[in-house]
Amino acid sequence: MPDTPLLDQVKIPADMRDFDIAQLKQLADEVRTETIDAVSVTGGHLGAGLGVVELSVALHHVFETPKDILIWDVGHQCYPHKILTGRRDRIRTLRMGGGLSGFTKRAESEYDPFGAAHASTSISAALGFAAARDQKGESNRVVAVIGDGSISAGMAYEAMNNAAEATNGQLMVILNDNDMSIAPPVGGMSAYLARQVSGGAYRQVRNIGKKFVEHMPRPFRNAARKAEEYARGMVVGGTFFEELGFYYVGPIDGHDMDNLVPILKNAAAITDRPVLVHVVTQKGKGYAPAESSADKLHAVVKFDVVSGKQSKPVSNAPSYTKVFGTELIKRAERDPSIVAITAAMPSGTGLDLFGAAFPDRTYDVGIAEQHAVTFAAGLAADGMKPVCAIYSTFLQRGYDQVVHDVAIQSLPVRFAMDRAGLVGADGSTHAGSFDIGFMGALPGMVLMAASDEAELAAMIATSLEIDDRPSAFRYPRGDGVGVDIPELSAPLEIGKGRVVREGTAVALLSFGTRLQETLKAADALAAKGVSATVVDARFAKPLDEELILRLAREHEALITIEEGAMGGFGGFVLQMLASKGALDSGLKIRTLHLPDVFQDQDSPVAQYAAAGLNAEHIAAAALQALGVEASRAVRA
Repeated sequence: MPDTPLLDQVKIPADMRDFDIAQLKQLADEVRTETIDAVSVTGGHLGAGLGVVELSVALHHVFETPKDILIWDVGHQCYPHKILTGRRDRIRTLRMGGGLSGFTKRAESEYDPFGAAHASTSISAALGFAAARDQKGESNRVVAVIGDGSISAGMAYEAMNNAAEATNGQLMVILNDNDMSIAPPVGGMSAYLARQVSGGAYRQVRNIGKKFVEHMPRPFRNAARKAEEYARGMVVGGTFFEELGFYYVGPIDGHDMDNLVPILKNAAAITDRPVLVHVVTQKGKGYAPAESSADKLHAVVKFDVVSGKQSKPVSNAPSYTKVFGTELIKRAERDPSIVAITAAMPSGTGLDLFGAAFPDRTYDVGIAEQHAVTFAAGLAADGMKPVCAIYSTFLQRGYDQVVHDVAIQSLPVRFAMDRAGLVGADGSTHAGSFDIGFMGALPGMVLMAASDEAELAAMIATSLEIDDRPSAFRYPRGDGVGVDIPELSAPLEIGKGRVVREGTAVALLSFGTRLQETLKAADALAAKGVSATVVDARFAKPLDEELILRLAREHEALITIEEGAMGGFGGFVLQMLASKGALDSGLKIRTLHLPDVFQDQDSPVAQYAAAGLNAEHIAAAALQALGVEASRAVRA
């Protein structure tokens, strides 16, 4: 364990409120050491947290949390915050079953007033807290910390546009500029200017000037106001934020505690308008392997602290994400109309591979899923073949655009939905639980789910052949099952499933990557004398009605299996069977899906067991449906 004598004294933020600057610097060093050591054990988001260590210490020193509200956008940088807020003794349970979440979580601590894991929500939430405070006549302060990537999303600007009108008390936004710096600091002069414009003396002179010009004719008043704001904007780069009604302070060095603390104190005293403090930080700060890494060790598995080398398990199969990127390249080499869109996740979606091969045909639109979808719609409307690669959980943010800008116009946008299903340690906020239902509800949509990496390759080929309507294919996080992939996969017949194993008593109808567990369940049933048919549905829309109706006629029970929320594939099958009168014959049907809860982080094995989607549970559902008196349970 690292040597942390000062951190050992800090159980909650109140314990460090009387620390001087030298002590705060030492505390920050110890928090950084503790963060590195903890994440080396658990894995998780490392670089972002290391970049805000000083900021975390300074904020909890200046503000009276939890009375003062502190909201972290996304929340993946909150490990230092958790260490400082009474959770240090559990920090080595990060992202484990029953342990600490990898993000902020209301149920976990009073120091997490608002849960987060999707970007660009913090300013809206903070404004809500500020308005609630004003309604109740209270006087606590509200702070939102948002990164330069997150602030690129439209929601952040919607909130800032509303902020000046929605609250008449203190509201602070910290712009954590840690990568593509909007306006990098210029040494001591920048810090000096930031201290001056945030300080009481400057604001007093400014207020005297404002009172003076109030007695001048309106044109002169407007000119004086613009001159002051633009002059300050030219020096410190804040004109844009000033136009949105914010008092801009910065840019300042987010690792310089000597200036960071007094500037935050000065800014906290500004109550006549919202204030934005522009803080420039270095992602991965203070840990050489992170500083030298291209992604600043954004997300890591367990690693050696000294070398930074991660303990990544060796796999015999490529990841689904890599298969997607590789297969898309094969297709693009033959078709110049194929283009790819990502929303700030090129490596996460595999489009970094595509981007390296076709930089002019790859578009990273930033954290802006709504824009990504409609941008893809525009490309499709003008004859291109856009592939919009977005995590299932993030596509939820662009659903209105999927409906109105893509589906209603029957535009052939292809949606590659990565991280479909459960995601282990990232928990409920990143699970792709709902895409089957919300995409399958749209008229004309073709919706597929890959059962292995070869099927994914075929579904990519299929979607690129569909030129009269939108299509989507889902695939999970992690590695494939090790099957061979053809050099160039042939497209699938739309709306047709495949029978993997023929049986007689029960039909197991799997949609997606639970197929391997379904086959194991069939083996278990065979050991009990129960013959099972196993089908890879491939399509949730359009359904293979002919095949499913045959299964209903020829089997006593039908079990649907999917890694999605209820109301998805199983719901579609039930609706179809009911409309065809196929349930009137006494068919016993069960739908296996994710439980109607938000599942917390855990190992994938534990999550599937809790969801009832492993082989044991699938077999048990089949036996329960058949019943002990099932006359057709055993067939020759």
